[in-house]
Amino acid sequence: MRKHIRRLALGVSSLALIIFVFGSYVIVAQTALTGTWTAKTKTDKPDKIYLSFSRESSKGGHNQHSSDFSYSDLQGLSRDHATNGKVSFRMAREAGTIECEGTFTDGRGTGTFRFTANQGFVDAMQSRGFTFRDDQLFSATTLNVTTAAADDLKNAGLGPVDTDDLFKVVIFKVTPQFISEMKATGFPNLGLEDLVKARIFKIDADYVRQVKDMGFGEQGFEGLVKFRIFKVTPEFLTELKNQGFANLSSEEVVKFRIFKVTPELLTTLKNEGFANLSPEQVVKFQIFKIDADFIRKAKAEDPNVTVEELVQMKIGVRRK
Repeated sequence: MRKHIRRLALGVSSLALIIFVFGSYVIVAQTALTGTWTAKTKTDKPDKIYLSFSRESSKGGHNQHSSDFSYSDLQGLSRDHATNGKVSFRMAREAGTIECEGTFTDGRGTGTFRFTANQGFVDAMQSRGFTFRDDQLFSATTLNVTTAAADDLKNAGLGPVDTDDLFKVVIFKVTPQFISEMKATGFPNLGLEDLVKARIFKIDADYVRQVKDMGFGEQGFEGLVKFRIFKVTPEFLTELKNQGFANLSSEEVVKFRIFKVTPELLTTLKNEGFANLSPEQVVKFQIFKIDADFIRKAKAEDPNVTVEELVQMKIGVRRK
């Protein structure tokens, strides 16, 4: 049989796949990506270790991935090993294997690593419509991207998805359970970017239900995002409701947080005779720094003084 030899080099950084084709047989030879690692044991999380991998990029720069890893994910390394002395350990995952050597001194480690991609993973992902650049294979290993995660994403009904989307669902833990729970709370049409945003701002099914129970559930998803950005808690909404502000829009609630409108302020204003204020009027007290002492002095001159008149007095355009 005549041999036809073809060589294909896929090179990004120091990782290359060299494919030799002999007739109908394909043999894949892989050269490994290499770099350095540093580590530090964690006193607050004894079952985890902080690991940082550094390697040169194809353009002469440096790529770095740092995270906490469980000792159970690192074959050959335990907390006892990560104290003093030489070490040799490996991280074996579906996307590839990272083999490390080095030393630890007083809980801090340093050394070199060698990464070898798993061609079976590459083929399996390609059959599902996900293609990986060489540098992505290393990241897929450290992040533990799996074919199961790819299947979950494909079956989630989120429309067309790609490899970058796969990394997003793994990094931000957008699981099938999370997607199902968010849909069940009244958001059946959230896209992947919305779900990632929900994870970033810690919007889960419990938070959505609590907000709805407080009577603020018709604000839409972006309203919930604003709530989280400005730290609007269910407890804060309950306090507003108890003060008579049960029908605020998301913008009005956020404005209260921006200008630090507290339940204590609302109580003070009621005690000073301002019990039926609009949200806009309440905010004016904060913007113009009208406190209880200023109100009492103004009322001593005019018991029926209004909010607008207080503002005019504060900025000096109305005489007391």
